[in-house]
Amino acid sequence: MKLETRQTTGSFKLRGVSNTLLLSGQTAKGFVAASTGNHARALAYAAQQMGKPCVVCMSKLVPENKISAVRALGADIKIVGSSQDDAQQEVDRLVLSEGFLPVPPFDDKRVIAGQGTIALEILEDRPEVDTLLVPLSGGGLAGGVAMAAKSVKPSIRVIGVSMEKGAAMAASLQAGKPVVVTEEPTLADSLGGGIGIPNHYTFNLCQTYLDDIILLTEEEISAGISHAYWQEQKIVEGAGAVGIAALLAGKVRPSGTVAVVVSGRNIDMALHQKLVSEYQKI
Repeated sequence: MKLETRQTTGSFKLRGVSNTLLLSGQTAKGFVAASTGNHARALAYAAQQMGKPCVVCMSKLVPENKISAVRALGADIKIVGSSQDDAQQEVDRLVLSEGFLPVPPFDDKRVIAGQGTIALEILEDRPEVDTLLVPLSGGGLAGGVAMAAKSVKPSIRVIGVSMEKGAAMAASLQAGKPVVVTEEPTLADSLGGGIGIPNHYTFNLCQTYLDDIILLTEEEISAGISHAYWQEQKIVEGAGAVGIAALLAGKVRPSGTVAVVVSGRNIDMALHQKLVSEYQKI
């Protein structure tokens, strides 16, 4: 398991955000982004470290625990609409009106490169890995990891894992082009949102480098969260648990060494307690 849960802000997102701000943020007036939670948390933290203002636009589907955590880091939160696309429209307005630097959550070269460092670290530590399971949302993580992994080890198999409810990248790849998908409530809330139309980088990366995509039911994701807690003593959010869940459900049957990217821990703890308690009773 590649435990991105141990990052300062609880998820892998700090990699891409830090890379972007180091490369482009020194002269910026401030920063703005749309996010389902973890990207916002990373951006708020990094902006605070630089002493610059940060505005985060979120839809009303984002869980309250993630909103509170971002606000606690000093970001100005704007709740806009019912989807990531609605929130992005407010970002675009703020870029024009306030002159803030936009920090995209996934479809950006600097962000993708930052996320790809995960694959380099995995293969440095465990070069024998044959299969990588990576959470799939907008494709910054999955696309960056897959491209980096295959640049080091072309034979490695990289599988993107998402939820059945509103998996925008999976639907887009099936359609052969970016498409709009209705965003729905899910335990894997960090994987929600569209991939952007047009999409500049991540659709092509996922189309080129991912070997397969697996979609999970809410019950399977819940089992992944609970297994991580009871068997691995790890607190993992739904999006972070999808690789574990895919193995538990038998939807991946690898023959060699498998690495699972456990992407984040930022779950509402009352929900976590409910899920793991119910799982223990089964």
